[in-house]
This record gives sequence, C-alpha cells and structure tokens, in this order.
Amino acid sequence: MNQNYQDQSSHSNYQRQEPLPNATLILVLGILSIVFCQPLGIAALVMGNNSIDLYNRNPGRYSEGSLSNVKAGRICGIIGICLMGLLILLWIAGISIFSVFMPGRYDY
Repeated sequence: MNQNYQDQSSHSNYQRQEPLPNATLILVLGILSIVFCQPLGIAALVMGNNSIDLYNRNPGRYSEGSLSNVKAGRICGIIGICLMGLLILLWIAGISIFSVFMPGRYDY
C-alpha cells in the first residue's frame, strides 16, 4: 500500500508540457502557402519566428512536438515564399517576352 502512494506522488510531480501557441496553424499556413496561396508563407514565417523565440525563452515549458510543427510550418512557408518569387519572375519574363514579340503594336 505504501508503494502505491509513492507511485501516485511521483506522477503528481510530473508537469505536462504545453504546446506552443499556434503551432498547428503555422504548419497549416505553411502547407497552404506551397499548395494554394503563396503569400500565406509570409504569415507562417513571421508566426514561426515568434513561436521559436517564445520556445527559446522557456524551452522546458513547451513540448518538442509542437516545436517540430512550428519548424516544419516555417520551412514550408519559406518554400512558399520562394515559389511566389519564382512565379513573379516568370510573370515579368512572360510580359516582357510578349511585349517584345507583339507585332506592330507600338511602331510609329
């Protein structure tokens, strides 16, 4: 009976780590920035940086799993931002090529 009491008291001293705020949201925004809407990558990157800073201030308070979600969402956001930059460059190149080869439009 005394052994059971000690087991229960040792479990009561264990503190459960809480997840980082918005960890899942950051991951979802990062994934959506790759698939659908690249500007969401900016939000994922900014929120991810804030969450990582929060984790670094008090690492024992937050769970490692939520930190992994934040890091993955941040990486996906960076990829989304790079895709957005690439699409903008392709769009500018397409307009430039189209305007150069447009026959007789601006010949005076």
